[in-house]
Amino acid sequence: MCGIIGIIGKDDVAERLVEGLKRLEYRGYDSAGVATVHDGRIDRRRAEGKLANLVKELEAAPLPGTTGIAHTRWATHGAPTTSNAHPHATKEVALVHNGIIENFKPLREELTARGRVFDSQTDTEVVAHLVSELVEQGASPKDAVAQVLPRLHGAFALAILFRSHPEILIGARLGSPLVVGYGEGETYLGSDALALAPLTQRIAYLEEGDWVVITRDGAEIFDKDNNPVERPVTISGVTGELISKGNHRHYMLKEIYEQPVVVAQTLRSYLRRMEDQVSLPIPDFDLGSIRRVTIVACGTSYYAGMVAKYWFEQFARVPVDIDVASEFRYRAPVMEEGGLMIVISQSGETADTLAALRHARAEGQKIAAVVNVPTSTMAREADLLLPTNAGPEIGVASTKAFTCQLAVLAAFAANLARAKGRLDAKAEKELVRHLSEAPAALNGALAYDESIEGMAHLIAGARDVLYLGRGPDYPLALEGALKLKEISYIHAEGYAAGEMKHGPIALIDDKVPVIVLAPSGPLFEKTVSNMQEVQARGGKVVLISDYDGVQAAGEGCMATITMPKVHPLIAPMVYAVPVQLLAYHVAVAKGTDVDQPRNLAKSVTVE
Repeated sequence: MCGIIGIIGKDDVAERLVEGLKRLEYRGYDSAGVATVHDGRIDRRRAEGKLANLVKELEAAPLPGTTGIAHTRWATHGAPTTSNAHPHATKEVALVHNGIIENFKPLREELTARGRVFDSQTDTEVVAHLVSELVEQGASPKDAVAQVLPRLHGAFALAILFRSHPEILIGARLGSPLVVGYGEGETYLGSDALALAPLTQRIAYLEEGDWVVITRDGAEIFDKDNNPVERPVTISGVTGELISKGNHRHYMLKEIYEQPVVVAQTLRSYLRRMEDQVSLPIPDFDLGSIRRVTIVACGTSYYAGMVAKYWFEQFARVPVDIDVASEFRYRAPVMEEGGLMIVISQSGETADTLAALRHARAEGQKIAAVVNVPTSTMAREADLLLPTNAGPEIGVASTKAFTCQLAVLAAFAANLARAKGRLDAKAEKELVRHLSEAPAALNGALAYDESIEGMAHLIAGARDVLYLGRGPDYPLALEGALKLKEISYIHAEGYAAGEMKHGPIALIDDKVPVIVLAPSGPLFEKTVSNMQEVQARGGKVVLISDYDGVQAAGEGCMATITMPKVHPLIAPMVYAVPVQLLAYHVAVAKGTDVDQPRNLAKSVTVE
C-alpha cells in the first residue's frame, strides 16, 4: 500500500523520484505525485491513475529542485482523484503519507475552527496543516514535527518537505515502514530498500516511533521520546537486476518460474542433507514446551497457514488455531500458557498481522515469524525468525512467497515434532528426502505451462468458477480461487470438496467451470466422488492430478492438467504451480493488468 520516496540530492531530483515510484508500483496505487522546493517555493505535480499520467504532467511542466518527495497512493480516505493525491501541501510544507490517521476528524475540526482551509478529503492533509501552522508561528521544522507526532493516532510513514528549509527532509514512522538511504553527498527516504535500490544499498531501518532529519551529509534519528539514537546501517543487497522482469512478459510469470530456485534456496537454510535432519535457527525458548500453536496471517499467507495446520497436528500432534489477522483480536482469544503464535507475512509489515503479534506478546505468547524481509518489523519483534528466501516479489498476486512459506512451515512442523518426541530419526530422514524433492517437482510442474495456457480460454469467458480440494488441497482450492479473483476479476470460490452437497452444489451448471485438485493418494477417491457429483449435474470439470489420477478419473472432464507424482507432504507446493499458471493465463487472455490488479496493494499497512 502506498509508496514513499524522498531525495536530498546534488542535482534536480524529479526524474529520479519518478523512477523510485516505478519501483514501488508493485505495492498497488491509484494516483501519484511529486513535490520539490526551488527558488523559495514548493511546487508539485499530481495525477490520477498510472504513473504514465504523472510523467505527462512533468513533461508538460518540469519540476526543478534538488530536494523532493514523491508518492504512489492507494485510496483510503477520499476517492482516487488529483485533489486527494499526495503530496499534500500548504505554502510552507508538503508531505506524503503511508498509513491512516485515525483521529483526523477531530484534528480537522480543530484546524478548521482556527481558519485553516482544506483542499482534499484525506486524513493526511491534517498533518500538513498541523506542521505548517507551527512553522508559520516561528517553530523550527524539527520542533514542529516533534510537537505534532504525539498528536497523531493510527499508523503512518511520513516524508515532509519545507519551503524555508530546502536543506532538510523529515521522515517518521509508526506502524508503517520507512528506511533511510545513505549516498555520496545525498541522502534518501523510502518505503523499502527496493525504492532506493539504484540510488544506494546502504540502508538504515527506522524503528517503531522513530523520526529522522536528513540532510545531504547524513541523518539525525530520534526515538519516540525525541532522544537521539543510532540505527545500524546495513547493506540491503537489493539491486535493479533483482527487480527486472528479465525475458518474461510479467513479473508474476517470472516469479512463478523462479519457484524451483527460491524454494531450493529456502530449504537449504532448513535442511541438513548430510545428517538427514531439519534444522531451525535456535529459539530462546524450549520448543518442546509448546502446548498450542496459533497461526495468524492474511490472504495467501493465511492459506499457507491453513496447510501448515495439517502438518503441525499430523506430525507434532500439537493443537493449532488459525485466524485471519484482522479478526484475531476482536474475538477475545484465549491465549494459554505455553502457547506459540506463528505470524506469516511476505513483507513482515502487514498491519493487522503485526497488531495480532503484539496482542499475543502482551498475553505471554512466544512469537515465531515467517517473513520474506528479515529486517522487517515482525522479524525484529519475534522470538524466532524463520526467513523465506524468495527474494523481492513484485507482482501483487503472491506466488513464490507462498511456496517458500510452505517450505519453511513444513520444516518447522518437522522440527517441532522432533522436539515433542513425535519424530524419530527414520521418519525425519524420510521427511527430509521428500522436502528435498520439492524443487525438482516444482520444475516438473512448470513443464505444463504451455498446455495450461492452451486451455485458459475455457475459463476466461466464465462469470463464476469453483475450486474443490480435500485435506491440504482445500487451502489450495481457496488459494486458486483467490488468484483468479485477484488478477482476472472472475468471481471464484474455493470449497472443501465434501462440502459441495451441503449447499454450493446448487451453483453447478454447464456455465460454471469447476477446478478439482486431486493428487492420487489417501483422499483421492473421496475427492473424485465429489467431482462426479458435479459432473452428474452438468458441471464442466478441470481435473488437476498426477498421471495415475488423470488415468483413473479424467474421462468426462472438460480438461485435465497432469502434475508430477509427489509425496503428499510436498503436494501443496507443487499444486500451487498449476493454479497460479491458470490464473495468470486467464488474466492474460482477458487483457487485465496482471502485475498491478485494480484496487489491490502488495503490502497492506493499515488495519
